[in-house]
Amino acid sequence: MTPTKIRFHKGSQQLELHYGAEQWLLSAEFLRVHSPSAEVKGHGPGQEVLQYGKKNVGIVALERAGNYALKLIFDDGHATGIYTWEYLHQLGANQAQLWERYLQQLHQAGKSRDADTSVVRLIDPQNQ
Repeated sequence: MTPTKIRFHKGSQQLELHYGAEQWLLSAEFLRVHSPSAEVKGHGPGQEVLQYGKKNVGIVALERAGNYALKLIFDDGHATGIYTWEYLHQLGANQAQLWERYLQQLHQAGKSRDADTSVVRLIDPQNQ
């Protein structure tokens, strides 16, 4: 499952992927928070590390990794994720569900997409 076309849009920080008739635009933020690296995914189930504050992250370079993947280098220093063609296809095909799950995880953790924002939770004294 190899993409038929890959284009990076610097201005919008979006990766355009075509797999035959299927095509997606994946933002740098989406790609960063769904990095396949051990730093993000962990080394096994339950070891995932929620990424937050990545709303304005950018991609500074893309490198081909053999004939099977892309290595994305982000401006926050993250450069260890190898995005296989299959994984990129899965991200594109499931983008809406993955994004919604990510937003729910942020909300549950009291975290924000914006690096300069802290979520404040008010505690109801009646429920203590």
